[in-house]
Amino acid sequence: MRASVRGGRPSVAAVTAATVVAAVLAALLAWSLRPSGAAVPQDFGDRPRVQEPAAGAPYGVHDSRAGGGDGVSAPEPVALSVPRLSLETRVQGVGVEDDGTVEVPRDAGRAGWYRYGPAPGARAGSAVIVGHVDDRTGDLGAFAKLYGVREGDEITVGREDAPPLRYEVTAREVVDQDRLPDEVFRRDGRPVLTLVTCAPPYDRGNGGYQRNLLVYAVPAGG
Repeated sequence: MRASVRGGRPSVAAVTAATVVAAVLAALLAWSLRPSGAAVPQDFGDRPRVQEPAAGAPYGVHDSRAGGGDGVSAPEPVALSVPRLSLETRVQGVGVEDDGTVEVPRDAGRAGWYRYGPAPGARAGSAVIVGHVDDRTGDLGAFAKLYGVREGDEITVGREDAPPLRYEVTAREVVDQDRLPDEVFRRDGRPVLTLVTCAPPYDRGNGGYQRNLLVYAVPAGG
């Protein structure tokens, strides 16, 4: 795993929402070099909106970010699975490159947790994990199977030196790559797990896939 800034992480002010949105999409699209032939997945459910955290919510560390300002760090995610889809992948932390782009795993078979936002299990905000649908070799990427996700599917997030977390899928939507909703990178409101990958149409001349698939999941039993 590479760190985006030597000796520490960039300030929140330096990484604006607009920059992060554009960077994530650019990084994902850069890997998408061939048409997948898959149809555009259909939307379902409603995108989680910003709300106040539930009182006494059990999904808590003392801060919404890993390495939060109060000195308490959320355990890092190390694995993700969707049992019904037989989707299993390792997860590594990703940051921001010197040019402002978000780091993504060089191994398309792995997913990347955006470590300057909330971690899975944080009290508030959207924990973002990105993954590819394919890679340069033509092999399927970590999140190719997300095209088949259904409402109610269980997602399990394994964490380092901490119990795993269970989430339940509540919504999926496909958006234009330049219209990623602001909620995807929010740092407040009820906790949600947001998975991001590419979606058709594919246009080689314009950099690859032109849309993004977003899958939203909330803490199971929360």
